[in-house]
Amino acid sequence: MKKTSNKVVLVGTGAVGMSFIYSAVNQGLAEEYVLIDVNAKAAEGNAIDIQDTMAVLDKPFTIKAGTYEDCKDADLIVITAGRPQRPGETRLELIADNSRIMKGIAEAIKASGFNGVTVIASNPCDVLTTVYQQVTGYDEHSVVGAGTTLDSARLRRLVAEKLNVAPKSVNAYIMGEHGDSSVAAYSKATVMGQPISKYLAEGKITEADLEECWTRAIRMAYEIIERKGATYYGIGVCLNAISSAILRDEKTTFMVGAKLNGEYGQKGFYTGVPVILGSKGWETIIEWDLSDAEKEAFKESCDALDATYQKAKEAIA
Repeated sequence: MKKTSNKVVLVGTGAVGMSFIYSAVNQGLAEEYVLIDVNAKAAEGNAIDIQDTMAVLDKPFTIKAGTYEDCKDADLIVITAGRPQRPGETRLELIADNSRIMKGIAEAIKASGFNGVTVIASNPCDVLTTVYQQVTGYDEHSVVGAGTTLDSARLRRLVAEKLNVAPKSVNAYIMGEHGDSSVAAYSKATVMGQPISKYLAEGKITEADLEECWTRAIRMAYEIIERKGATYYGIGVCLNAISSAILRDEKTTFMVGAKLNGEYGQKGFYTGVPVILGSKGWETIIEWDLSDAEKEAFKESCDALDATYQKAKEAIA
């Protein structure tokens, strides 16, 4: 019988995971949601809390707390589990603890018989996405990292503020690590179809402005964590957008984590690059002709990620 509804499983019902679910039910992403957490009572409480929206929202759905057995017939699994980033701590410093957590999750999902697409936002995102794919052995296209989707959204907002335009009018992207070594690919940035270089030439924005926007974008998490302890609304909305592109086979372009196999001169791990997203996950990596400076910066970001992935493999050996 043809499947007529979508089933989404969330692993990790902390602030990030539940921000995703809250966005998803408001946007009508799926018809069935299952929440899994090491704290089963927290998963149950969150499910009940979201159930209270059902009488108000006009998009019917079901939601419950469940177990890894519920993954078997899921279309999409979103993983946000892991210990949070502490104030002053980099994402890459989370590696040992969260690699071990991710290995356990990956093994449990694999054992369930799951055969769908997985989206991973647990930090450090790029490394843990690589860990998950290696442990499960799933087709690399069916495993998607959140990548630099949020970083790029932050950059667009900050550039838009400088130019006094709406963020949706700006196309600007961050590549590489979801973190401190990322690269702003300004050679590909446009505003209403005009390259950012034109705005530079006209004096509407400066090189210093662009440097400030990139710096603030990659440091934004630290700003938020210092003030409120965690970031979750932005990534929650980004995860919903990524999930929508997959479940609805939108063929939309995103800056997500895809596994490099020679693209951009790199191989063997996931990182943020432009891709086309569809029902099977990431379909194609788009290879941009970057500037020489951007190529070198991207290489350095990948070198840092690869070195950290080697540490992750040691942690889960």
